[in-house]
Amino acid sequence: MAQQGKVDVRVEQKVTQLMALKKEINKNQSVIKIQIYSGSRKNAEDTLERFKTDFPEHTAEMIYETPNYKIWVGDFRTQMQSDRELIKFRKTYKEAFSFKAK
Repeated sequence: MAQQGKVDVRVEQKVTQLMALKKEINKNQSVIKIQIYSGSRKNAEDTLERFKTDFPEHTAEMIYETPNYKIWVGDFRTQMQSDRELIKFRKTYKEAFSFKAK
């Protein structure tokens, strides 16, 4: 037989305030992304699928900015993090570069 229970979580007001402050700080902080492709939709879709297979530990997305489709990777917090990954990506994606996203 299944039993039902009730859990009561109490969070101090200071914790709630700190969480709100962290959200506010992170909202105003820009991230660094790496672009690995820009061009036609078909090639962008192919590049995205290949990237997800080659680097499953990273997130990637297809963006449309007239007139090109672009593949952007990651949300890096520091230039050092993005540079380290950029070196890996450039072995396959020669035109890859990093940029600060808004």
